[in-house]
Amino acid sequence: MSLYHWVQNVKTGRRLFACGVLLFSLCSCAQQVIQNPPAPTERPLTSEEYLIGAEDIVEVMVWKNADLSRVVNVRPDGKISLPLIGEVKAAGRTSVQLQDEITDRLKSYYKELPPVSVIVQQVNSYAIYVIGEVKSPGKYVVKSGTTFLQVIAMAGGFNEFAATSKILVRSTSSKDQKETIKNINYKEVIAGKMHNMFLYPGDTIIIP
Repeated sequence: MSLYHWVQNVKTGRRLFACGVLLFSLCSCAQQVIQNPPAPTERPLTSEEYLIGAEDIVEVMVWKNADLSRVVNVRPDGKISLPLIGEVKAAGRTSVQLQDEITDRLKSYYKELPPVSVIVQQVNSYAIYVIGEVKSPGKYVVKSGTTFLQVIAMAGGFNEFAATSKILVRSTSSKDQKETIKNINYKEVIAGKMHNMFLYPGDTIIIP
């Protein structure tokens, strides 16, 4: 074999080797599964579980009694005012609990008590707080079912020096007022290694 043909064979072999490496890399990439952020393990609050809060708008309907039926704002002190029965505590109660309270208060005025229903028309107290190293920290009024990643997006994402592996979520139980603190690693949530948790009224996200 001449020197010329030997050189050409070497060059051809190198090209084939490079193509093989490229093909192997492409096949490996194709086999990788792109992970989506995992579904939250918790569930959002249902309308029956939602606790009414200050600034919410509530509709109270008394069957066939337009004078007692009202659409009212929950005051900052957590109460609403209704004809005949006066002030009623609404904050911290579900719509069913408030309905039962109003019904009980009306008993002394009726021999045959008309049906009472309570509907939360507008939620203004479902607020999440974001503080620390994000572009737009502050209070965010959200809907039931809002997740950690969604609130981070609302806040404009992280600042350059945010410690995204040391994020804290502080929550206070509506039942016993006990505070819990959860550590969130943002990259693990994105990679699917940590659950994308639901957030609840009053939760505070702290990004150091």
